[in-house]
Amino acid sequence: MKYVNEINKRKSFAIIAHPDAGKTTLTEKFLLFGGAIQTAGAVKSNKIKKHTTSDFMEIERQRGISVATSVMTFEYRDILVNLLDTPGHKDFAEDTYRTLTAVDSVVLVIDCVKGVEEQTERLMEVCRMRDTPVIIFVNKMDRDGKYPFDLLDELEEKLSIRVRPLSWPINMGKDFKGVYNLYDKSFVAFQPNKKATDEDVVALPDLSSSFVDEHFDANDASQLRGDVELIEGVYDTFNKEEYLEGKLAPVFFGSAVNNFGVKDLLDTFVDIAPTPRNRETNTREIDVHEDKFSGFIFKIHANLDPRHRDRIAFLRVCSGKFERNKFYHHVRLDKDVRFSNPYSFLAREKNIVDDAYPGDVVGLFDTGNFKIGDTLTEGENFYITGIPSFSPELFKELVNKDPMKTKQLEKGIRQLTDEGVAQLFTQHGGNRKIIGCVGDLQFEVIQYRLLQEYGAAAQFNTLPFYKACWITGPKDKIEDFIRFKSANIVEDKDGHLVYLAQSEWYLNTERTNNPDIQFNFTSEIHK
Repeated sequence: MKYVNEINKRKSFAIIAHPDAGKTTLTEKFLLFGGAIQTAGAVKSNKIKKHTTSDFMEIERQRGISVATSVMTFEYRDILVNLLDTPGHKDFAEDTYRTLTAVDSVVLVIDCVKGVEEQTERLMEVCRMRDTPVIIFVNKMDRDGKYPFDLLDELEEKLSIRVRPLSWPINMGKDFKGVYNLYDKSFVAFQPNKKATDEDVVALPDLSSSFVDEHFDANDASQLRGDVELIEGVYDTFNKEEYLEGKLAPVFFGSAVNNFGVKDLLDTFVDIAPTPRNRETNTREIDVHEDKFSGFIFKIHANLDPRHRDRIAFLRVCSGKFERNKFYHHVRLDKDVRFSNPYSFLAREKNIVDDAYPGDVVGLFDTGNFKIGDTLTEGENFYITGIPSFSPELFKELVNKDPMKTKQLEKGIRQLTDEGVAQLFTQHGGNRKIIGCVGDLQFEVIQYRLLQEYGAAAQFNTLPFYKACWITGPKDKIEDFIRFKSANIVEDKDGHLVYLAQSEWYLNTERTNNPDIQFNFTSEIHK
């Protein structure tokens, strides 16, 4: 229990959303409130010349989208917040899914105009798998969007989680007047293009007071009173325990680009979000308060700085204290490694750290020693579980265009798939290589990087597969299945058997014909 004070000071969370919901903008505002940056940038705007802090790759600045998770650390009200801004673009969803294994809670951003979108539902499914606590921020209230009660119904229905508003908007779009905070009974009036400060907050413990009638017209005053009465009557009172168990999501309303409603969200987040939690391994549960260090790699990013051919492995500390220049045990390679320049991040700005505690994310220089899911300990052998591989949706055969560069291609594709850019499948009993990705953009990235970084020219031929399913079941049944379906059986890079289904109909037929075999759309990296 040596580090209990350090642990209680830390909160780690990821911001997730469908593309264009305002996720990176919200990240910038958090950094602004935390004093980490002086001016917030825009993801893509002709007027604002400063780019966002969290988009650091050239491709991100060209396209105006986030394609890699970025890690940022800032302090707010004496709490050290580790914030991971994830890519919303579905072609990079796998990166986001794995990032969710490294955080203790999530802020989900919803666009009030579009409501719950497809990518939001998929991200929420991953949160459900781990019962991750979720806070929802309904963004863009300065535009005309869906009626707030309809939005709450949509959130409950599509994300299958109970919600409880902790702030409530007064109108929206051009009539947007502000937000009433149900958590601490206060009101902030909306003034476009002006940052809401502490002086703008008005305590409003009683909505029947004359203040409401003085500051709002009769319609708005009665609407606010009616809405709050309805909320108190229909929705359960906010229960912090249920939120921490992932059963109840508090909802906030605001406009990130106008810096409005963000402070309410951040203040409540710091009050209620969980501190670092215990972790399951393949042998036992790690208590976050243990004195001995343990941590795992959840992301690897190559060429973070194009001028230096660097690979950085992102380590999440699970227990104990990580120290610079100390030897730690690399479980998979069974060897001891040490790090002379571990980094903490503010996107492209890196600062060397001497120590880190549970909840912190540290960047380690990697010369090819790490794969996603690797564990570092002080000598004990175990793997952190619950780091998933998801079924890809696009499949292409990797064809070598230059037989003289076979070695470089092999090395390149293995390193890139270790990094989690895509999944590598090898024909069962053969050496045909199939790459599985979530989106087309990933194939472009792989082809470009194989050529630039490894000097290997490759082409991709599209294959007509619909889904990859990891198969498990009785040995004799699996062997029979492989004999009949050998053309569709491949192995992933950890040697697990995978069935590639041509269509949903084929998959359903095989499920019916082989009731003893389980067809899984996800596989755990360490079982």
